[in-house]
Amino acid sequence: MRRSAANALEHLLLPPVCVVCGMAARPGLDCCAGCERDLPELGAQCRRCALELVRDVELCGRCTRRLPAFDRAHAGFAYRGSIERLVQRFKFRHELAAGRVLAGLMARRLAMQGVPRPDLMVPVPLHWRRRLVRGFNQAELLCRDLSRHFGGLPWYPLLRRRRATAAQSELPAERRGGNVRGAFALRSGVVPGHVALVDDVMTTGSTLDECARRLRRAGVGRIDVWVVARA
Repeated sequence: MRRSAANALEHLLLPPVCVVCGMAARPGLDCCAGCERDLPELGAQCRRCALELVRDVELCGRCTRRLPAFDRAHAGFAYRGSIERLVQRFKFRHELAAGRVLAGLMARRLAMQGVPRPDLMVPVPLHWRRRLVRGFNQAELLCRDLSRHFGGLPWYPLLRRRRATAAQSELPAERRGGNVRGAFALRSGVVPGHVALVDDVMTTGSTLDECARRLRRAGVGRIDVWVVARA
């Protein structure tokens, strides 16, 4: 009773505001219904890596040439429009409120897709130098907020980045795989049977594929990829 009254008072004094348009939002999700309806959705896609295509296929050309180590990629949205702007605000302008909204929207979309619940969420790691500069690892913050939306689904930084690499966004697609090869190591701990690798954006998928290969060598049976957006 007291908590309900406190929440009602908080909403009265500090009403939720949509981070996209600045208008009134819904309690628990700082995004209004109109802006959520306008978010860019993925259309037809590769069922393995979620690459957007003109029609649904089991494996796209890229996956046929080199099968990813993960079993399935699930993306909440397409990386364009308001989603791209929110990711940029979260990742590079340190607007953590944008990250919380992205996690909430992503959780809603994954639930709508009926995505299987993993034993553990694993954030894609940053090298300690990059984390020091940025101040946080966006994948870890997404895991933290996703855990809350999924009723305490556990997460743990099972992987670490053992060497600094060039930013993938600064490299052409053909160099991204080599850039991250061998860059990840496993931390100590129990290896779960089903893992969801979590990150903000999937572009070529090279980083997520390398993370999945390291987890696969450690004995993880099923590896899914959860990302806010697919580019």
